[in-house]
Amino acid sequence: MSVEQRNVQIRPVREEDRDAVMELASQLTEGVAEWRDPGAVVEAARQWLAGFFGPAPEQPGAVFVAAAGGEVVGVVSVNTHRHFTGPVEAYVGELVVAPRAVRTGLGRRLLGAAEDWARRQGVRHLTLETAAGNTTARRFYAAVGYREEAVRFTRVLD
Repeated sequence: MSVEQRNVQIRPVREEDRDAVMELASQLTEGVAEWRDPGAVVEAARQWLAGFFGPAPEQPGAVFVAAAGGEVVGVVSVNTHRHFTGPVEAYVGELVVAPRAVRTGLGRRLLGAAEDWARRQGVRHLTLETAAGNTTARRFYAAVGYREEAVRFTRVLD
């Protein structure tokens, strides 16, 4: 059963969302390079996201969820950092939508929440990274107005 957009609320994450957010993080392995450990990718994302829970979040930034009928069906995290050229900019750390909610507009809405947060921080740019092999995400980001800025190369050393 798919998720209908009109029944979905985009809101800041709450403590009771923790398990659902951690479960969604398991999808962050799409397109991961063959020489990377997908489990380590998921664990790193979960550790990062865990810092946003609790009465005094350990992480600056924000996490927003898409909630449909009390169920979390998407999540986005956003924070700021300084670009190597000097300006502070915002960046999306994770964006995940549950498989049953893909292609319903929730990714756009979650990115919109991250963009609104970034504007409130007074920054001019919102950046993100995705795996080179994640062609679905790359097409999505291009379709919503993101442009490729850098390409990263890796060589596995013997």
